[in-house]
Amino acid sequence: MTTRRKLQPLDALVSPRYTQVSTYARLPHDRDLQDVDVVFIGIPFDGGTTFRSGARMGPQAVRENSRLLRPYHMFLDVSPFEVFNVVDYGDVDVIPGSFQETAHAISHTFRPILDHGIIPLICGGDHSVTLPVLKELAYIHGPLNLIHFDSHFDFWDAYWGQKYTHGTWLRRSLEEGLLRHVAQAGIRGPQFSREDLAYAASQHILVRTIKDFHHQGVTEALRPILDMMPDQEPLYVSWDIDVVDPAYAMATGTPEVGGLTSWQALECLRALVGKRLVGLDIVEVAPAYDAAGAPTSLLAANLFYEGLSVMAKNYEQGIRAYPNA
Repeated sequence: MTTRRKLQPLDALVSPRYTQVSTYARLPHDRDLQDVDVVFIGIPFDGGTTFRSGARMGPQAVRENSRLLRPYHMFLDVSPFEVFNVVDYGDVDVIPGSFQETAHAISHTFRPILDHGIIPLICGGDHSVTLPVLKELAYIHGPLNLIHFDSHFDFWDAYWGQKYTHGTWLRRSLEEGLLRHVAQAGIRGPQFSREDLAYAASQHILVRTIKDFHHQGVTEALRPILDMMPDQEPLYVSWDIDVVDPAYAMATGTPEVGGLTSWQALECLRALVGKRLVGLDIVEVAPAYDAAGAPTSLLAANLFYEGLSVMAKNYEQGIRAYPNA
């Protein structure tokens, strides 16, 4: 009988946290998919931005600011690195300036990962990278349920005649039949017109604005969203860091005031225990705009840890991303 590999983060009591090569949570950098349950993977592409660029540097900044993560999640009572073998897979070899070629590279990279029944934690990059990721996941799981945390709708038809940007990926995903139930959380800020709201209604997208979160609290604001998503159907979470207020996450391409606090952000992900989470992306971290101490990258690193911990808690409760695995 073949012995399963045991893959663990570096022990901070042996190797100080400020030493060694930066990987997410100081995990092994490994492209051998045998015995791997979850991969952290970067997609350092920001050719789809429409305002401030720089999200291509997000994956490395998130890795560097994940050094302080520890193995036990006290609020969820789970040790995710004991439940799962997790590795840092490295980055997709993107093609700067070409969304189409980068989309092909994403598909080429993700297909073997998903064929092995491995859950991806995806670090962007701008939000355009979510579209090819959804295509690959839908190929495996069928149409997905989606919770989209963002300050923006991201379902505009085009920018300057360009159909593939970080503000159009959701419309393309709907047009291509990749999604089943869709909910958006944290939406705020000025819109182009009232028609932006009409499109959401026409596509039966459940929208919870930032007012819902600030007036009702996280639990009540998320309740209609969670009720909309059947527990056993595959759920994907796409998290734009700009859903968080710039006071906590200023390093992003299109910041909007009045967003979630960092604590509310953590609580949003913890609320997903019991849902069949098959993947998570966090995008639009642009570290060049951060303050000293890199709070935005630090928050993103911790949000990935929350998502991973939710997946581990679900696994302990018998909820599998791949039910037949």
